[in-house]
Amino acid sequence: MRKLGILIILVMSLSSIAYSQQVAPKKEVSMLLESEKNSISVFQNTADAVVNVLNLRKSKSVFDMDATEVAAGMGSGIVWDTTGHIITNYHVVDGGDAFTVAFREDKKIYRAKLVGGDPKNDIAVLQLEEVPKNLKPIVRGDSKTLLVGQKALAIGNPLGLDHTLTTGSVSALDRKIQGYGGVSINGMIQTDAAINPGNSGGALLDSSGKLIGINAMIYNGGGSGASAGLGFAIPVNIVKDIVPQLIQYGRVIRPGLGVAILEDYYAARFGLKEGVMVKFVDPKGPSAKAGLQGITRDRRGQYYLGDVIVGINADTIKNYDDLFSAINKYKIGDKVSVKILRDGKEKSVDVKLIQI
Repeated sequence: MRKLGILIILVMSLSSIAYSQQVAPKKEVSMLLESEKNSISVFQNTADAVVNVLNLRKSKSVFDMDATEVAAGMGSGIVWDTTGHIITNYHVVDGGDAFTVAFREDKKIYRAKLVGGDPKNDIAVLQLEEVPKNLKPIVRGDSKTLLVGQKALAIGNPLGLDHTLTTGSVSALDRKIQGYGGVSINGMIQTDAAINPGNSGGALLDSSGKLIGINAMIYNGGGSGASAGLGFAIPVNIVKDIVPQLIQYGRVIRPGLGVAILEDYYAARFGLKEGVMVKFVDPKGPSAKAGLQGITRDRRGQYYLGDVIVGINADTIKNYDDLFSAINKYKIGDKVSVKILRDGKEKSVDVKLIQI
């Protein structure tokens, strides 16, 4: 009887331990704050739509003429649709000869090819050569409805640490930030959710788990390359406008004047401080019909300066960045008033924008 009593007590003790091990996690979850539960839910429902992107370049050694692929860069990406399109930053894939994509909790590495890219908005599209089963595209939100102060969550692969979640808030909206393509990107989202090298191309999400932006860059005043609480993301509405064009055409179809602009370095040598100088005018384009003139040279080798564009409708043009932003507000076929300086005199001409 004594042995039986000890056995019963032992069984009850083990059962109690097993029960406590099963119940404890539930009790711990119930003790979490609502904000913590939200972050957990967003990560669990969205992490599979965020991938690791590896940029590979071919390299030949002196002793081996066969090209080998070496890692040239790493970043993050987002599953766009069920056909295997992956969205990332252009600077993540720039210069790459091949690309691989890694998914969460999937040991297989998938090859991908570049479909198209837009360096000016720092967006690129990859296509998986083999599409895994149960692909989970990101749910797209609306960046126009964002408010400063609302919760923001970033998922990416900072410093190669895959599927890292950081949280913060939308710190500011409509920032104009110099991008990878040499011109400013308008409407950038500023966030204090920690973003580090490797986060580029990853997702910035709202509290419902919807994509509100693609993490693209950080501001680092100290030069260490680490996050300083100033991260910037490309708004999802820009992404939704550009990605279909990249998938269909491989590039973005933009409006233009049908002119070539003189590079800033050479313009400065001519003493130009504000405005952009027309270097060349397409003789069959609308600017030629409107009378715009580029740089010319006579038989003696004497150069004559081209028109200097100083305004597009109500926008003042001080540099190429201003010109790009101003033209990008309109659509192909729109007519704009181009204000120019010629021989020190100001005049305006109407130009119909064409596809470039």
